Formats: sequence, C-alpha cells, structure tokens
Amino acid sequence: MEPYLVWIVVGIALVVAELVSGTFYLLVLGVASFVAAAVAWGQGPFMLQILVAGGIAIAGVLWIRAHRRRNATPDMPSLDVGQRVTLDSWVNRNDRLARVVYRDALWDAHVEGDVGGEPGEVLFIRAVEGSTLRVSRQKPA
Repeated sequence: MEPYLVWIVVGIALVVAELVSGTFYLLVLGVASFVAAAVAWGQGPFMLQILVAGGIAIAGVLWIRAHRRRNATPDMPSLDVGQRVTLDSWVNRNDRLARVVYRDALWDAHVEGDVGGEPGEVLFIRAVEGSTLRVSRQKPA
C-alpha cells in the first residue's frame, strides 16, 4: 500500500473518532495526517512526513490549549456562600467537624474560627467543597 494512502486512512479514522469525542484534538491530528499524506504523495521522504505530521500536530494542540485558556469562563461562585445554617451536633469537636442543618437536611461541615458549639447556633457558609460545607460565625463579605 502506498504511504500516502496509509496517511489518508489514519486521517479519516482520526476525524471519525473526533466526531464521536468532540474535543478537537483528534481533528488536529487528522489534519496533520492529511498534510503528511500530501507530502508522501509528493514523494517526500518518510522522515519529512513524520516531521510535518508531528509539527502540525504539536502546533495544533498548543493552539487549541491556548484558545481554551483564553476563552475559559471562570468558575461561578456557589450560591450557598453566605447562607445561614444551624449547628446540629459535633461529629468530632477536636477536628472541628460538625453536622449542620441547611435546607432542611443534615450536612457535614468544617467549622472555622471561634464558635461556641451549642446546638442551634447560627453559622454562615463560607465555602462549599463537594458535599461538605465550610462554616463560621462571621458572614462572608
């Protein structure tokens, strides 16, 4: 089989795989394969085919990463931050782990700062880490 046909088959396979994944990385690799196929069709040596495909692939991947970084939206702050919770009980007072009532459900919480620690005490959410709340007596600004 001619080398340019191998490059074309690889390029088509990569483009089809890209249609399934939707990341654009495989599309860049497919385009690099097509350009290498053009070099092979023009009787370019195999090492030149590899260098062209590799150079285009690296440049394309770097371009995609830069484009994604430029257009990335910052994480939206949690809507729970600043909301009131009520201390229900301590799980481990020394490690500052407690259960708090928030939205009529019990949540695990890390208690920060100086807190009396009495059940029913009102605290405020400072951060959300997965399903664990970080709470303190002071309401965040």
